[in-house]
Order: sequence, then C-alpha cells, then structure tokens
Amino acid sequence: MSKPVVAVVGRPNVGKSTLFNVLAGERISIVQDTPGVTRDRIYADVSWLDASFTLIDTGGIEPDSSDIILSQMREQAQIAIDTADVILFLTDVKQGLVDADSKVADMLRRSRKPVLLLVNKVDSFEKYMPDVYEFYNLGIGDPIPISAASRLGIGDMLDEVIKHFPQQDEDDKEDERPKIAIVGKPNVGKSSLINHLVGEERVIVSEIAGTTRDAIDTEIIYQDREYVFIDTAGLRRKSKIKEELERFSIIRAVTAVERADVVVVMIDATEGVTEQDAKIAGIAHERGKGIIIAVNKWDAIEKNDKTIYKHTERIREILSFMPYAEILFISAKTGQRTKKLFDMIDVVLENNSMRVATGVLNEIMSEAIAMQQPPSDKGKRLKLYYITQVAVKPPTFVIFVNDKKLMHFSYIRYLENRIRDAFGFQGTSLKFFIRERKGE
Repeated sequence: MSKPVVAVVGRPNVGKSTLFNVLAGERISIVQDTPGVTRDRIYADVSWLDASFTLIDTGGIEPDSSDIILSQMREQAQIAIDTADVILFLTDVKQGLVDADSKVADMLRRSRKPVLLLVNKVDSFEKYMPDVYEFYNLGIGDPIPISAASRLGIGDMLDEVIKHFPQQDEDDKEDERPKIAIVGKPNVGKSSLINHLVGEERVIVSEIAGTTRDAIDTEIIYQDREYVFIDTAGLRRKSKIKEELERFSIIRAVTAVERADVVVVMIDATEGVTEQDAKIAGIAHERGKGIIIAVNKWDAIEKNDKTIYKHTERIREILSFMPYAEILFISAKTGQRTKKLFDMIDVVLENNSMRVATGVLNEIMSEAIAMQQPPSDKGKRLKLYYITQVAVKPPTFVIFVNDKKLMHFSYIRYLENRIRDAFGFQGTSLKFFIRERKGE
C-alpha cells in the first residue's frame, strides 16, 4: 500500500516552512521573513510511531494584494484537496483570524477530506489559549495549538494526523496487478500514450477513480496480463505562473510514484531532457522504483545515424544518478515502439523483484575483491566478510565489513557494477547497507 499524503496549507508567514522542516527533521525549505520564499524541496518522508507518510508543502504564495493572497490560497487548497489524504490548515494565533482563513476554510470543509486546524505560534499555552478559541469560528473542528518554532504540541498533532490515515482493506492486499505511473512535465504526451495503449489494443478498459488522488487509474490487458496505469496528466487549472505549474506537476508525480511499481518518465524529444525531468526522475529513484525513460515525439525529430546516440548520451549525462534506467524512443501519436513498452515493463518488474542466493553473491564479491583490492587508510585495510540480499523492490543488500569508515562510495559502486554484470538488474536501482562486525 502506498504511503498516505499529508499537505500543508496556509497564508504567508504563518509558519508553513518551519512546520515542514520540523516534521521532516531537517532544514529543507528556505525559511525567511519574506513571504513566498519557499522555493526548495516540496515533499519529504516523515515517520511517527509506526506510521510513515509523505508530507507536501503546497507553498508558493506571493502576496501582492489581499485579492492575490486569497486566489493563491484557493489554488493551494485545491492542490491539497486533489492530492492529500489529510490536510493541515495552518493559522497564526498572533495574526488572529482573518477573512482569507474563513474563505479557504469553506473550501476545505466542502472537500470532505480530513482537515486538521492548526493554530501556530502558541509559544505559551497559558497566555494564548483564549486567542486559540477564536478559531472555532471557522467551523472545521477543534483548533490544535502548536508552536512549530518551539516544537510544542507537535506530538499531539501527529497523533491526530495518523488517526485519519486510510485503513488498508482486504481488496488492497489482494491487488497484485503491476502499477505503472506515467510521469513527466505537462504536455509531454502522458495522456496520449495511455489513450494509444488503450485504443490500439482494443482491451477491456475501465476508468476508476485513483483512490484519493487526482489521477485516473486505467486498467489495460496486454497479452493476457493486466496492468494498472496511473496517469498524472490533465492539469485542471491553467496556472499563469510557470513555477506554480511545475510545483503542481511535481506534487502530482510524488503521489503517483508512491503508488507505482514501475515509473515511466516521459521526456519530450523536441525539447530534450531538462532540469524539471531530472527532478521528477529523482523522485522515482529516491523511492527505489523500477524506471523506464520514454522519449516521446520521436517522430518529430530529424534523424541521422548518430541521433539516437546523441540523445542517449545527453539523457545519461543529465540523469547520471540513474545509469541503470532503461531508455525507449517512442511516439505516442503514431504508436511507434509503444508495444515494446510492455516488454520493457515486464523486464523491469522482474528485476525490481529479483532475489540472488547468498552463496552466489559471496562468490561474486570474492572475485571482485581478488580483481581490485579494497581501500585502506593509515595502514588499515577494509575487510569484506559477507554479503546477503535482505529485500526486493528495490533489491537491497547488506555487506558486513570490519570498518564502515573504510568503505568508500567508489568501492560500493564497483561491487554494484560487478553484481549488475552478473545479473543485469536493468531498470532498477540497487540499495546497499554497510554493517560492521567487530572482533574479526
């Protein structure tokens, strides 16, 4: 089951970024007194007790006038309503209740999503509690007093958040169908690809609401195997601000990737690979998903014998953090190579779930050590005792050594390459954890 999504909504300067950083456990967003400076990370993984969730900062309000604040807060609230399982509506006890809060509260109330009303900057419960009661007037439940800066009330707030997470029912547990997320920048051809796959195969297709997300799940049967495609396309609102559109598309990508087994990152061949593509691909890489890079609109490119080589080289250069990703040049418009996508998905699914026997892994490691000595420092050499695979999706390995500090990143990469030489693992990242065994 995918992680629940929690979104933060609120006016400028109520402390959204401070709360985001406290929950994320590190200083991710830029926090300044200037409103609208949250430019950095949009999402973070958060754990509380035995629950974990994806936290999203909807951010991005530029307060030129009260009208603009209100319209942008509505935009924020709509993003939260579309994508989140739980919405945190942040207000400020020192600024008090303002008109924009009431108007956004109306939207959130009508959404029928769980909304927690947080009253921030309550540095002293004794002093500020009478002011907190004013927020009952919003009519969206009991206000929860917190101070993000002083970390007061955060635990009680998180207890409330996890109460609202959707329960996994039996149907969820039984759904073993592969889930494929199609992600990418707006207008790259995500919907066209799904429509082509649906129309071309004349398959049984039913459109079902994508759980609580603003995405459509399309079931496609190809050669007797059923796949669920998660489409993040079709932005409902046209944003005039490019940055807001990008923020929204990244938020949509996070929620889709969270639910997927394989992620198809679509790139526009006519534009080439961009920084925005790298951000979206990075989300799938961080979460250890199977990854295919589909270069769309290939029919619109003038070609010679070096064209594919040049495009591949450029993609590998910008997405250098994921050299394992499979690349496929397609045209959703003409259907060129789109059927090959299914074969590639099957290979990546298999690799993402592959298990390698411990004995075989240790043979590969022994050969690798014989070919290239492990690093040493100040006369002490790294010793590798043992390797074993502990998980799949993605394949995850633990290596036992005499001293973790001696295990350089470059040597881990070397071992990874030897394992890939033996087993391929195309389309999936591999994770490695280093553990020390003392007294050997």
